[in-house]
Amino acid sequence: MGNLKIFTRAFIKENPVFILLLGLCPALGVTTSAGNGLGMGLATTFVLVMSNIVVSIIKSQIPNKVRIPSFIVVIASFVTIVSLVMEAFMPALFDALGLFIPLIVVNCLVMGRAEAFASKNNTFKAIIDGMGMGLGFTLALTLLGGLREILGAGAIFGLTIFEGDGMLVFVLAPGAFIGLGYLIAINNILKKTTEN
Repeated sequence: MGNLKIFTRAFIKENPVFILLLGLCPALGVTTSAGNGLGMGLATTFVLVMSNIVVSIIKSQIPNKVRIPSFIVVIASFVTIVSLVMEAFMPALFDALGLFIPLIVVNCLVMGRAEAFASKNNTFKAIIDGMGMGLGFTLALTLLGGLREILGAGAIFGLTIFEGDGMLVFVLAPGAFIGLGYLIAINNILKKTTEN
């Protein structure tokens, strides 16, 4: 598979949220705004890329019996870095994302890419895969957060789109499910048109 295909497949054809349905906990939990979705996506992308690099480098040194626990330790190290940096330099975002930052450790997207791709490929391909999947995840979270923010509050990234009250359902948890359903449907249409 070419490097460009490894990178771009995560945007439509194998989007982690819209197609693979991975990482739905943060996708539904933190996407009350586009900013929160973007922040969570970029944090996850950093952890994904860095853990893929380390896993691809140390893969031959890890015995099969402790492969998964070793991956968890690597991922947890980078999540700790993200958490500390975010708390120090972006306290508002840190407070908004809350418990979902430490939960990156058990995000099946991150663990799945470490196990399925990084542990079986060279470091360069692992970086490309991590960037592609991470940015595809970021795109999905930002789109879902933006949709909920526009329909729920009439604004996006702090810019007012329309005056007045939005639809309360999109501010609440059910709005995440509704928005995700529509975005999955749109992604499926895009996927079919790109395959033809």
